[in-house]
Amino acid sequence: METKQHPYRGPLQAVILDWAGTTVDYGCMAPAAVFIETFRQRGVDVTMAQARAPMGMFKLDHIRAIAQMEPVATQWQAVYGRPCGEADVEAMYHDFLPLQLAVIAQHADVIPGTLEALAAFRKRGLKIGSTTGYTRAIMDQLAPLAAQRGYVPEAIVCADEVPAGRPQPWMMFQNAQQLKVYPMAAIVKIGDTVPDIEEGLNAGTWTIGLVKTGNESGLTEADVNALDPSDLKVRLEEGYARLVQAGAHYVVDGLADVVSVLEDIEARLAQGEGP
Repeated sequence: METKQHPYRGPLQAVILDWAGTTVDYGCMAPAAVFIETFRQRGVDVTMAQARAPMGMFKLDHIRAIAQMEPVATQWQAVYGRPCGEADVEAMYHDFLPLQLAVIAQHADVIPGTLEALAAFRKRGLKIGSTTGYTRAIMDQLAPLAAQRGYVPEAIVCADEVPAGRPQPWMMFQNAQQLKVYPMAAIVKIGDTVPDIEEGLNAGTWTIGLVKTGNESGLTEADVNALDPSDLKVRLEEGYARLVQAGAHYVVDGLADVVSVLEDIEARLAQGEGP
């Protein structure tokens, strides 16, 4: 006899957060510069926009994606007389890791408003997990630094600990298992990149995109404060549009703006609506 599935009408149980650009490292600065340097060491120039485009992916996949961009592939062909192959990608990834480890401590500050948002999440009874495009070796350095600043999620799953990183959903499923939370409709994925949103959608969770504090703005807090308000408005609107187009259920400036959104999601759940 077939079992009828009823929609989940209960409360939210967990939020799963990205790291750089979401909870730490305002503007997601740490990875971007290292990708540029990794290719520069091979004699290939990569722009900041190109370096940021695949942000959120596992770093090996990110390097592969940059190498496949037409302007970058053309440069590589001109320098080496052949396309960039998988061995080249893996060699760059090998070089990327120590470069990233060397600068990670400089980008461990918690984004303003994060600790207050986390306190509000916990007051609502939510568990807090996290996914990242960083490897476990990088997180082993970053997580203790974040903890010193007051940020300690209950679960951390890295891209090199699952069959594949974003946009595939495996890190989300591992978080759910570690946090002992189900169904996936009771979870909200929060991040600042398109792969973050795709990861949540593929896992069957609600998704909230962040623009001002993360990769979509690509600005430090000081840069944001110094930018002409009209220029900032245009930049943020473009970021909002990209994350909406990616399928985000909601898009806000930063984690501090999420609490009221959670109330709206719970109201939708109570009406029988799902992600």
